[in-house]
Amino acid sequence: MTTETNPSMNLKEAIAQRRAARAFRNDPIPNHILQEILRLGVYAPSGFNLQPWRFVVVRSPGSKEKLHACAFNQRQVAEAPATLICCGDQRALQSDNIEATIALGREVGGVNDQLADYMRSNIPSFVENAPSFGTIEAWTNRHTMLAVAHMMVVAKSFGVDSCPMEGFSTQMVKEAFSIPEAVDVCCLLALGYADEPFKPYSGRFELNQVCFGESYGESFQL
Repeated sequence: MTTETNPSMNLKEAIAQRRAARAFRNDPIPNHILQEILRLGVYAPSGFNLQPWRFVVVRSPGSKEKLHACAFNQRQVAEAPATLICCGDQRALQSDNIEATIALGREVGGVNDQLADYMRSNIPSFVENAPSFGTIEAWTNRHTMLAVAHMMVVAKSFGVDSCPMEGFSTQMVKEAFSIPEAVDVCCLLALGYADEPFKPYSGRFELNQVCFGESYGESFQL
């Protein structure tokens, strides 16, 4: 029997209503909904489609206790029914993953011989020169956070709240969860159903404060 999986709100509502949850009820997230959050989250874009994101899904009491200690005992990690350790794998830029990406693209008709040759010849020089990101960790974090943002919006569309967290010890997380040296821990993402205290809407700056026209600092008008 197939479990029906449909969002409870549309995209605009999910974006507008999403908040970082301060606390969670202990209600579990149904497996089919958690699967959809993960599945749709990794539809996020990435450079050359290399998909460097990796996610450790923490749900068992023992694992939650370990992660709680790594995250300065923040209550969200202890209370949330699931917390993702969101990572970026620097090895995504190596030839093995480039070839795996090409093979995947060929299977679905998205990569031809010309594009495959372009990827093989240009990705290594792109990595060596790093014209836009400086360090490989910056590159992996950038792409991982694209997927995390997708997941938060998808989660909210299913009525699941979230809390992105950067308060943790990277070294402790890596040691506790056997994360390789070449894999960067970008953030934690607690997922569940919000409980009091609920976080109120904190406001956003007006577009004319954060958007510029044609040149930085120039007035932007629509």
